[in-house]
Amino acid sequence: MKVLIVGANGLLGSAAATALKERHQVIEASRSSDITVDLAEPDSIRRMFEEVGTVDAVISCTGAVPFKPLADLTEKDFRSGIDDKVLGQVNLVQIGADHVSDGGSFTLTSGVLAREPILTGAAASLANGALESFVMAAAAELPRRIRINAVSPTVLAEATGYHEFFPGFSQVPAETVGRAYVKSVEGIQTGQIYALD
Repeated sequence: MKVLIVGANGLLGSAAATALKERHQVIEASRSSDITVDLAEPDSIRRMFEEVGTVDAVISCTGAVPFKPLADLTEKDFRSGIDDKVLGQVNLVQIGADHVSDGGSFTLTSGVLAREPILTGAAASLANGALESFVMAAAAELPRRIRINAVSPTVLAEATGYHEFFPGFSQVPAETVGRAYVKSVEGIQTGQIYALD
């Protein structure tokens, strides 16, 4: 299969690429790779697909949200999380559907804060929950048997700079998250949230 990974330079994208590249042709895209894309810009998404052509699977490992106490979060903060993490990935699906082969798939990335809150994580919880709801709804409407799922990990073991913000949370190795992307790409399920807590 020809698999496009957006956000391939990060920990999650690297884990997905490592897990898939032995059996598939992996194409890596990011804001700083040879194939560039900025999910905040729909025209950038269109240019990326024009460059890579038709693919069998798209994985998105992108999205930033602000972390602040609820009392300090502004409407602009909430909108930035929605625009970046949610609408960026939604745009990837909306624009990319015409560039995915029949029976192909999208795999988006949400996160544990859709299910379990932390202090300063309200904007992230909102974005992750919205993204997971989109995946479940879009699964019923994507054309040509195209599947869509989300991988929703807890904090990565390798992301040591984040551990103190997730007290008591299990940590998941990037290799385990990589296998979840394989399950989504090579499997048959759609509308699923692969929660890795």
